[in-house]
Amino acid sequence: MTVREVAAEAYREALPVLAVSAVGGLFAGVVLGGMEAELEAVPGLLMLVPALLATRGNVYGSLGARLASALHQGLIEPRLTLDDERLRGAIAAALANGVLVSLFAAVLAFVVLAVLGRSVAPLPTLVGIAGIAGLISGLLLTAAVVGVVFVGYRRGYNPDTLAGPVVTTTGDVVGVATLLLATRIVLGLGGL
Repeated sequence: MTVREVAAEAYREALPVLAVSAVGGLFAGVVLGGMEAELEAVPGLLMLVPALLATRGNVYGSLGARLASALHQGLIEPRLTLDDERLRGAIAAALANGVLVSLFAAVLAFVVLAVLGRSVAPLPTLVGIAGIAGLISGLLLTAAVVGVVFVGYRRGYNPDTLAGPVVTTTGDVVGVATLLLATRIVLGLGGL
């Protein structure tokens, strides 16, 4: 293949996904803009937003890369079967890391805001919101990443090209939506 053919193929694969990413990012911004009441009700929640969104991209981007590498090396088949120990391990590690880093971010946000003397919600409230959002978004992102990587691979696309934009877009949209849902659940329970 010539350099021009390689570049054309890369653009053919990436441009549609990048366009969807741009629209998804705008949608996540709209959802975040609609969270004014929740952001006011839970001091410190706004500090969690960038931390939780960044960790979604990091944790589930790593899952996508791990699955893509395993597919390229022939270590896993491009189909969802929980009989595959490698696939189960990758999914379990991503889910555990996603929830744990969410909880860590909540504790860190609480400590930093408390040390700075800023208004902050009680620790159980922030931890509850982060934990619920981390679990729900983790399940949704795992399904999205595994689905996109496997389907893309079966259709002849490079899963490395697909995984990054899909994870960032889906992570932003799902991350903000589950943060809103988790906040409403925790506030509905009395703020823990």
